[in-house]
Amino acid sequence: MKKFQLLLVLLLLSAVTFSQTTLKAFLESQPEVKSVEQMNCTDFFAVKYKIMVEQPVDHSDSSKGTFLQRVLIADKGVDQPVVFITEGYNGGYSENPNYINELCPILGANQICMDHRYFGESMPEPLNWNYLTVRNAAADHHHIIQMMKKYYSGKWVSTGISKGGQTTAYHRWLYPNDVDVSVPYVAPLNFGVEDGRHEPFIAHTTGTPEGRAKVQAFQLQILKNRETYLPLLEQYFKDQNLHPLLNNNEMLDYVVLEFSYGFWQYDNSLDDIPPLDAPAKDLFAELVKVSSPMYLSSEGVEVFKSFFVQAAHELGYYGYDVEPFKDYLSIKSAEGWLNRIYLPELAIKYNKKTAKEVEKFIKKTDAKMLFIYGEWDPWSASAFEVPNKPNFLKIVKPKGSHSTRIGNLPKEQKQQVKETLEKWLDMKVNIEI
Repeated sequence: MKKFQLLLVLLLLSAVTFSQTTLKAFLESQPEVKSVEQMNCTDFFAVKYKIMVEQPVDHSDSSKGTFLQRVLIADKGVDQPVVFITEGYNGGYSENPNYINELCPILGANQICMDHRYFGESMPEPLNWNYLTVRNAAADHHHIIQMMKKYYSGKWVSTGISKGGQTTAYHRWLYPNDVDVSVPYVAPLNFGVEDGRHEPFIAHTTGTPEGRAKVQAFQLQILKNRETYLPLLEQYFKDQNLHPLLNNNEMLDYVVLEFSYGFWQYDNSLDDIPPLDAPAKDLFAELVKVSSPMYLSSEGVEVFKSFFVQAAHELGYYGYDVEPFKDYLSIKSAEGWLNRIYLPELAIKYNKKTAKEVEKFIKKTDAKMLFIYGEWDPWSASAFEVPNKPNFLKIVKPKGSHSTRIGNLPKEQKQQVKETLEKWLDMKVNIEI
């Protein structure tokens, strides 16, 4: 028995060593890979590497120069499926040794995650916003997939969450044959910088009538007593060492307007909203917990400016319904708020063609795509409209939020996902029902 156990250990060590040697050698042989660094990883994977890949700043014009893009590759086996994460922001979280995308254990898959261009460690220099486009981002992903297909021989599944889910769908539009299946989570398809569907969704659809009324009453309580809350907001910025983008009155307006969106987006509890006659410090603590003023600071813009540029140019965003609060706001209108607050120095014009082209693609394509949404997530207001065709499945978790994942779906929906993935990929998948 001991000899058998020793042999098993030696075989496992040999497999890991082989994986390390062959994958590293492959990566180092690729001319576009400029560095290869081994990273710590969970036992689920054999080895993980961080590579920096040279990408064109503009894939349609090589004369515009290049930049380095961070890519994390966690290896399960050369013939295993590949989960390709089209991260919409900074992919640095995948450097965490314990990070595993939920699809990897479901499929027994390798994992590839990368920064979106203009985020994290993948910032071109100089920073020219003209090249931060859906097409260039999709071409970045296409480049990595084509490179790694020379090594991995299994099925490919692209996936992303929220903006990353948008990125998954947009990449599939432009490169439909890059992957076998796409799984976008909570992905919006917006048709304007202020799409217009989110405000009525928050007013009439998300949560319960009683819950929506409680949230709005909380917002009104803050605004009606703004003289009490303005000093608390000012002190908050000082304590957090943040520099506000607006005057205090406008800051309070936007933090309050954002509260309902932030509250319903994630799994916040109505029980956490204090009674309206509770101490002001308690109401303020709930306000900033849900609607962080950091997003209205110069420090916040520094982190998220790339996203705001994309939202203003192609991805779209949401607006605010000021009507229920108009008697208590200092601002007359919130129209055009994103560009006015975050990008005042940039004259960005929204390109409505991108989302329309993606919409047309979804109606016509035979690409296999599994869309996952939460019923109460405000982003579901602009969810993809999916045709009733065998290559599509759209799952909407009852009362689900922006945190909806396969792992927290009800049993019946998990079964749907399991059967669909097994059919599409022609393999058994590991979803516990």
